[in-house]
Amino acid sequence: MSASALELVRSIPAPALDRPIHVLPVPWRDPHTVSPAELKEYIGFLEKACEEHPQSADLHTCLGMAYAMNFDAYKSMDVLEKAVKVDETHFLAQLKLSELWYRLRGLEKAEEETLKAVQLAGNTWELSLARKQLQTIRELRRLGTQKPTWNKPLKTPAFALMGLMVVLSVVRVIWR
Repeated sequence: MSASALELVRSIPAPALDRPIHVLPVPWRDPHTVSPAELKEYIGFLEKACEEHPQSADLHTCLGMAYAMNFDAYKSMDVLEKAVKVDETHFLAQLKLSELWYRLRGLEKAEEETLKAVQLAGNTWELSLARKQLQTIRELRRLGTQKPTWNKPLKTPAFALMGLMVVLSVVRVIWR
C-alpha cells in the first residue's frame, strides 16, 4: 500500500460519537481477494511502519491482522498482545486479540479477552461487535467446540501406574 493511499485512508473523518472510532489503514475488506504477494508487501510495509512508530496501537493491530490473514498465528498473537500493551484502552486491538483466541478455539481465553473489549467499547457499534462475538463464543462453549484445557498434574496417575506395575511384577514372580 502506498504512502498516499495510507494518508487517504487516514484523512477520512471519523463519525462524531462519544469516543472516536480508530480508522485503520487496511486496504481490503474481503480477505479472500488479497493475493499472497500483495499481503506479503503489505506485511513488509506494516513491519517497517511499526518499527518507525512503536507506540502506535493502530499499526500493531493492522500488522497482527495481516499476520493472521497470512496464517501466522504466533506472530499475530505477539503483535496483537503488544498493541494491547501499548494502548490498554484500544478497543479494536483488544477485540482482534480476542478474535484470534476465538479462531484458535481457546474459548475460555477468548471469552475473557472479549469481556475486556466489551468494557472498552465506546459506542453502540463497538459494543454490538463485542457482544456478538461474546455470544458466539459462549454458544461454542455450550456446544463443546473448544480445545480441552489440561490443568491437572500427571504425577499421581503416573505413580499409581508405576505402583500397579511393580505389584503385578512381584505377583507374577511369586506365582511362578
